Amino acid sequence: MVNEKNSEEEEREEFDKFKDMQLPRNIVVGREAIEEVGETCDELKLGENGLIVGDETTLEIAGKRVKEILTDRNYHIDVRKITDADQETVDEIVEAGEDEGSGDFDFLLGVGGGKPIDIAKYSSYLLDIPFISVPTAASHDGIASGRASIDRDGNKKSVPAHSPLAVVADTGIIADSPHRLLAAGCSDIIANATAVKDWELARRLRNESYSTYAANLSRMTASSLIENADNIKSGSQESAWLVVKALVSSSVAMSIAGSSRPASGSEHKFSHSLDSRAANPALHGEQCGVGTIVMMYFHGGNWRRIKEALEAVGAPTTARGLELSREEVIDALIHAPEIRPERYTILGNRKMNREAAEEAVKETGVI
Repeated sequence: MVNEKNSEEEEREEFDKFKDMQLPRNIVVGREAIEEVGETCDELKLGENGLIVGDETTLEIAGKRVKEILTDRNYHIDVRKITDADQETVDEIVEAGEDEGSGDFDFLLGVGGGKPIDIAKYSSYLLDIPFISVPTAASHDGIASGRASIDRDGNKKSVPAHSPLAVVADTGIIADSPHRLLAAGCSDIIANATAVKDWELARRLRNESYSTYAANLSRMTASSLIENADNIKSGSQESAWLVVKALVSSSVAMSIAGSSRPASGSEHKFSHSLDSRAANPALHGEQCGVGTIVMMYFHGGNWRRIKEALEAVGAPTTARGLELSREEVIDALIHAPEIRPERYTILGNRKMNREAAEEAVKETGVI
């Protein structure tokens, strides 16, 4: 009897799954949340020396206040003003962080929109120290994700980075930012609708690893903004609250999945293709939103609902709205499959037929 039982156990398939998920430990969102940055750092026991990364505008809006708060709590805080989210800037910060004579900081704070947060999160990853996200705008889900967009030799590269140990999002500051940025953040979340469809397609056709929980969370996050699109208003702290929570949820879905799959599919390929081909690309979220309309059309889904939601939040839905030419949009769509060809989407992994691209953008009213 014992031998039979042991034999059955040996025949069972061994469970060998393993995943390391990085999730924010503290999320502080609301009116005057920035005033809680000191207490947040105290609770996380980060060490005494910090570096604030921001640009000229965001340092003025929030960076100075963050430094005042932390200095009053006896932290030693340096400030790094950046202009670009490029590899050279990252290298300089990492070099300073490794130099015990001049840098030697224990944690980083990214204060701003995309560029300062991308620089801070990637630098913290290379230095292996904690990172705190203090967004001044809710323009994309990078405020809490584990990926960063870094410029290398004129090309944007998505690189692994630390997810923030904490997110401190002041809805007053975010509501006061240009509405265009908030609308772009909504577009980036709505784009999850096609990203999940692409992921499901890759699972069916390529047997790609898939997380039902992460996919459902991402899909629910997109649906919540689509359903509440009429409630996203300029200058509204409640709108800022809704969008920030959605951006954080999207980032959590990516952390659970262990990749950007729940929030990045064919629509992101289209956006990255525009980045490399258009003379003056629009905001990342805006481009992803327009891409989502076209990709939902390819999926045979309700692209009109996507378009109506984007219009309701004040986001572009056409090439003209992106301030791009007809040819730039078509050319980007044709070459979008060449972006990350290993990531299978509705576009496949070969250059698109021009007639198909033209038909899609015409049928959806993008051009």
